[in-house]
Amino acid sequence: MAEDLSYRDVPAEPASTEERGRLPSHLRHARILDQLSLAGTISVTGLAAELGVSDMTIRRDLLEMEREGKLVRVHGGAMLADAPVPVAMDSEEPRFDARLRRGSDAKSAIAAYAANLIVGYRAVALDVGTTTYLMAGHLREVPHLKLFTNSLRVSALLDGGGPEIYVAGGRVRPEEMSVWGPTAIAQFEKLWFDVAVLGTSGITAEGFFDYSFEDTDMKRVYLRRSGLRILLCDSAKFQRMSLVQVGSFTDINMLITDAEPPPRIAAALAAARVDVRIAPPAASR
Repeated sequence: MAEDLSYRDVPAEPASTEERGRLPSHLRHARILDQLSLAGTISVTGLAAELGVSDMTIRRDLLEMEREGKLVRVHGGAMLADAPVPVAMDSEEPRFDARLRRGSDAKSAIAAYAANLIVGYRAVALDVGTTTYLMAGHLREVPHLKLFTNSLRVSALLDGGGPEIYVAGGRVRPEEMSVWGPTAIAQFEKLWFDVAVLGTSGITAEGFFDYSFEDTDMKRVYLRRSGLRILLCDSAKFQRMSLVQVGSFTDINMLITDAEPPPRIAAALAAARVDVRIAPPAASR
């Protein structure tokens, strides 16, 4: 579990008598940057031993330097702060078939990994989207599942299979084949799911996004009414946003992706205590 990166974990304690004779803070900061430029990453314990101060002093140094944008704190240490990575804005939603072909290997790996995780649950809420659709294909022979969805594509895919399928009633968004509206929301708001699996159009350090207001309303129902909340996102969607921010990382428990997130997103996920899982390629399972 990643350490809590909130400011409260670095209390302002007075320096010990031993530490008063050590390097002043500006010189420690310079030494820290020197080490980062050489190694790329540093550890709290290693720096404390080298500079002759406590771990707490180093943590305070790293916190101050992070506030100044000089580094990014990670579990047990820090890494160099990347130059700001631009966020791409997707103003239009691509067609479902086009999205299904885009990054298909990564999405297939994520879908298989996620399906294997949730087979032990009973009441599962499954969002619309291409990766959730691929995941549903792995659940066809799972007899004990009660699967709740607002995706007519998922319902059709699993028709005649093992799971019991429950579809929200409401208005249909034709291209996405998703059901939305006050009737659908009211139906699913009365339920409590063991686990919800959501898709997304992209994520930044601020949270995760979707193209449409309509589907976002149902995603938020799943988030409110589920014990375990899993987000599926292939790495091509890092640093991408679209029309609606669905939520922040504190709204989910787990992210399943195909590659390590970039540092700023990784730090935000760690701060929110999100369990990040990297799905191995399909051939390696």
